Amino acid sequence: QALFHVPSQVKECRPREKDDNWGETTTAVTGTSELSLSQEEVVGLWKVPGDGQRQGSQLYTPLILGICVGLVVLATPLAFLVLPAVLWPARLQACGSACEGLFLSVSCKLLILLLAIWAIFLRQASASLPRVCVYRALLATLTLLLTLSYWLFYGVRILDSQDEDYQGIVQFAVSLVDSQLFVHYLAIVLLEIRQIQPCYSLCVIRSTDGETSCYNLGQLSIQRAALSLLEFYYRDFPLHNPALLSASKHRAAKHLAGLKVYSVDGPGNPAEPAEGSGGLAVGGKSRTMISAAARHKNTSHNELYYEEADYDRRVCKHRARLVVAVEEAFMHVRRMHQKEQKVSPGDVMDVREAASAIFPTMARALQKYLRTTRRQHCHSMDSIQRHLAFCLTHNMSPKAFLEAYLSPGPTLQYGQERWMADQWTLVSEAAVTSGLKEGMVFSLRCLDFSLVVTVKSIPYIRMTEEYVDPKSHKFTLCLQSETSV
Repeated sequence: QALFHVPSQVKECRPREKDDNWGETTTAVTGTSELSLSQEEVVGLWKVPGDGQRQGSQLYTPLILGICVGLVVLATPLAFLVLPAVLWPARLQACGSACEGLFLSVSCKLLILLLAIWAIFLRQASASLPRVCVYRALLATLTLLLTLSYWLFYGVRILDSQDEDYQGIVQFAVSLVDSQLFVHYLAIVLLEIRQIQPCYSLCVIRSTDGETSCYNLGQLSIQRAALSLLEFYYRDFPLHNPALLSASKHRAAKHLAGLKVYSVDGPGNPAEPAEGSGGLAVGGKSRTMISAAARHKNTSHNELYYEEADYDRRVCKHRARLVVAVEEAFMHVRRMHQKEQKVSPGDVMDVREAASAIFPTMARALQKYLRTTRRQHCHSMDSIQRHLAFCLTHNMSPKAFLEAYLSPGPTLQYGQERWMADQWTLVSEAAVTSGLKEGMVFSLRCLDFSLVVTVKSIPYIRMTEEYVDPKSHKFTLCLQSETSV
């Protein structure tokens, strides 16, 4: 198993199970009692000491190595030009305008190479991968070997003999810069262009709720494909909500809790009763009660149907109340804005103050709707007020304000404290540096769920052409004078 981290620190937040009337029957206390833990302390329980230093080293080590290799690449041609002028200046032959043109060429090429290295290699990594990228390691090794070979040739043929042909030395430095530009072109082909054309279709399934999405990727290694899928996941998948999964578990537990089967021989038999709780004794009326239990089991789909129908009814009711409350609050803000235009500028209310003033009028309806849809843990009161102030600042409609709460959005829409994991485990039977193949399966695991990925090759599409003669589909309409036309 291999580990890699997403760039930002993410905290886990699990909602507690609450009844439907928790807002009316309980009192919320913002302090921390002696028998409770804050959210930061709960998240800290899962952290390993020294994990922050390890993440920092994994994040900045590739950048530091890239800077070192870039400095060596850029400093070597300059050293080739400066060393002869410093060590044996009196013996060098003057080359005039030819050397000046070569100097200009080296300067322009080094500037282009500097910008190209900055654009490709000196970017801060967005994640730490479990293994080193094969192509990056290959390009770095090739660059170092090329520079070392030039240094060996330079030391043997120029430094030892103290070559007097300065124009030849300058041309030697120009050839090194040209070779480095070709290596950088090879890096662009391997790292950027090669993966552009889609070759595989990857199906991502979330293990808990079955949320599925498919993406087309090119020739990538498993770890690079996993990183791209995680970026797509945070952008496209709705936020993982464990509260929505608890309803089916409670329904199954309630159904199983209604039966308890004893031994046929009666209470005198020392045999242990079967698991369960409730009251079903297998005796003289065993057949009747077993058949009744079977009928009860067969009607469980009716219970599910009426339960979902009741849930949809309650959601629609609370949604309508929320829409009306928000529209009335925004209408009140518009009226207050029209009145404030007539008063002095010093008496105008701030946007945050206006948001805090109208928030209580919609808070109860919004709280009931979020509690009914089991998304109350995704939105805090501060985040709702900030979103309300944002909508008022940009003169948005009530529908624009409600869109963030009526439908679950992608993971990145919520704050980082609502994300479920900052560490993912890549599980694969093949090496994570190997390329994608047909039929390959790997998974990305975090604390509460996993993403199962299956790889399918994009089929080869054969397209043929069929020529249609423009004269083949022409016809003549003959009309008689006796017709009504």
